Amino acid sequence: MRPFFISVATGIDRINERVGEWASWLNVVLVLLVCVDVFNRYALNYTAAWVAELEWHLFALVFLLGAGFAWKHDRHVRVDLFYVRFQPKDKALTDIVGTLFFLLPWSFTLMVVSWRYAWKSFLIRETSPDPGGIPALYWIKFAISAGMLLLFLQGIARLIHNLQAWRTGREPLSN
Repeated sequence: MRPFFISVATGIDRINERVGEWASWLNVVLVLLVCVDVFNRYALNYTAAWVAELEWHLFALVFLLGAGFAWKHDRHVRVDLFYVRFQPKDKALTDIVGTLFFLLPWSFTLMVVSWRYAWKSFLIRETSPDPGGIPALYWIKFAISAGMLLLFLQGIARLIHNLQAWRTGREPLSN
């Protein structure tokens, strides 16, 4: 495989590694926020709409921004009826076909559709329907597009790694 493509794949891997590490820290923030929210709700009999919405948004960010990271480390959901018994070359071919026909088209479609969805939300300055809710809902909607972009890019990187593996008959180099 040409060095240019390998360097592109390596660069994408680095981006998703950094974003995935950063997104993992959102779990700490989320746990702390939930603990404070539970304490406030049951000990002080106080709750706020924006806190519950922020919990949902942080949870969404963990998954959206971590999708490329999970794909990079092969930690996504897969039904391993036959795949686990395949030789490296057959695994690579299966991943190439799956990436070309499923991952890339669907992540691209979701990226485009969610961008339109977020852009419309931004144009009308959409806010929470709940009194005291988060004032700008379009940020989390743009995060859908960002997550799909990261997943799409990681799909390209994995495609490059799997093409190399299929050519050589070795395991992919991505992890």
